[in-house]
Amino acid sequence: MIKKTALLLFLILSATLGRSQFYKSLLPSTEFTSALEKIVLDFRLNYKTIQGDPVNKEGNVETFESIIKIPGAKECIITKFNSVIDTSASWQALMYSGDDYNKAVKTYENVFRLVKKSQVKWIDRSSVGFAGEMEKPKEEIRFTVSTLHFEIDDPRYENFLAEVEIVPSLEGWEVRLNLHSKGSDAENKALY
Repeated sequence: MIKKTALLLFLILSATLGRSQFYKSLLPSTEFTSALEKIVLDFRLNYKTIQGDPVNKEGNVETFESIIKIPGAKECIITKFNSVIDTSASWQALMYSGDDYNKAVKTYENVFRLVKKSQVKWIDRSSVGFAGEMEKPKEEIRFTVSTLHFEIDDPRYENFLAEVEIVPSLEGWEVRLNLHSKGSDAENKALY
């Protein structure tokens, strides 16, 4: 009887641990989700509280290091626009830079999956995520971007997006994650 009970407990424990390992492999790490959450929440403040040292200033555009970094990113920057028309900011992580197209595609797909599966704990403690469909990259097209919309009913986030892109670079390819707001059609027309 003791052997059967021990065997049953062993099987239950194995199944539980195996299932949790399986789900763990599908879900983003807590470090990724935590960093993404801090960045998304700081968007309301134009990324001011996660803004680090200045990197560059050209005309009405300033670039800063981001204090919060996504795990695996080579660099994370905040770009601020200081013009009469545009005072917004955007956040960007360089996730891959190199000449291996297959690695770039793998990184692109993984970053998209991580963002889409991440849940941000909102101010009211509810969970909010991103929704969108991945554009499959093709080497002959040379540029692919997948857009994810933040699913929250908050006017400050009405046009807030996560964009994962794979683009050609001097080294071969870059994969970037961009978190920013795309203006409404009326705002975009006013800029041109």
